[in-house]
Amino acid sequence: MAITKVWIEDGCIVCNACETTCPEVFTVTEETCKIRAEVRLDGQQTPNLEERSALSGTIGKELADQIQEAAEGCPVEVIKFEKI
Repeated sequence: MAITKVWIEDGCIVCNACETTCPEVFTVTEETCKIRAEVRLDGQQTPNLEERSALSGTIGKELADQIQEAAEGCPVEVIKFEKI
């Protein structure tokens, strides 16, 4: 399985669980969680909700398990992803 896109829906409570699980992809700010610019094709660092930018290179394959674990561990279930 490879994850092609990951985004954060509204409602993040900035608990840091995702960043603890997969710091290569997630970064938590005071307001919300963001998908790191260096793992996105568009190079932006946002929640990726509107853009839905794809993950770059082999990140989605290499870190698929950690991304899925972060989504499953999110207490408010706002981490979403697409997989192939």
